[in-house]
Amino acid sequence: MVVHQHRRRRGRAGEAVVAVGMAVTVAALGACGGGGSGEASASDDARAPRDTAAAIRGAADGLAGAGSARARTAMEMATGGTRVTIRGEGGVDFRKRMGQLLVMLPADVTGKAEHRPITELLVPGALYMKNRGAGVPDDKWVRVDTTALADGNLVTGGATDPLTAVELLRAAQGVTYVGEDEVAGTRVWHYQGTTDIGRAARTASPGVKEALEAAAKGFSKDSVPFDVYLDEEGLLRKVRHRFTYVKNGVIDVSSTTMLYGFGTPVTVALPASGDIFAGKIAD
Repeated sequence: MVVHQHRRRRGRAGEAVVAVGMAVTVAALGACGGGGSGEASASDDARAPRDTAAAIRGAADGLAGAGSARARTAMEMATGGTRVTIRGEGGVDFRKRMGQLLVMLPADVTGKAEHRPITELLVPGALYMKNRGAGVPDDKWVRVDTTALADGNLVTGGATDPLTAVELLRAAQGVTYVGEDEVAGTRVWHYQGTTDIGRAARTASPGVKEALEAAAKGFSKDSVPFDVYLDEEGLLRKVRHRFTYVKNGVIDVSSTTMLYGFGTPVTVALPASGDIFAGKIAD
């Protein structure tokens, strides 16, 4: 796995912004105690796309054509012998580039649920969180500028924004066809490869581009391994990225997004300015 390290140091203001969202990830760990075109082998399956790299790079456009989808996310993190998983569920509108997730942090070592589920609204350039904790009133939202996050919200929110996860695939390279598989009862074709954050940022859709540009500056190396599963219509059903994030130590992250229920309407209502918390957030 390629180790990503931050290139630059941020001032105190920048660090405070990063800390708002990063605490979602760090708190979950604390709660538990501590190439070429890549042509497929036609003999494996005649229905699998022959130009696998092109199929993967076009996944974002395919989802925009589908309009919207339900989503499930899982972010597994490991550091210092501790491994936890944060799960999320919600929906994404790929045309409007908006989504909503209910993110569930793991229980502590006694089995007691330590955190209420966090509602996250995903919009171009911003992440809104409710039930954030850390001194934020229950009826208030926290707004995070994702273009100011060192990881562009690939890791910070406890779930990789599905829009960003898909846009990362625009720079897919070294793609190989693994074989036929099944995701949630749907026949799919499995591919592996790597993507490049910086290159993806240059070709990403508006609204996602800025977050990826921030991630490209925040990581010293941009290469990210992935596994992708496409159905027979070419729609992305599952993607898993593997990051290594440096934040008070090395955190290995496996971030998975599953998509289903294509065409299901997704409504995202942004909070009024008076509902956004403007006070101090506890460490």
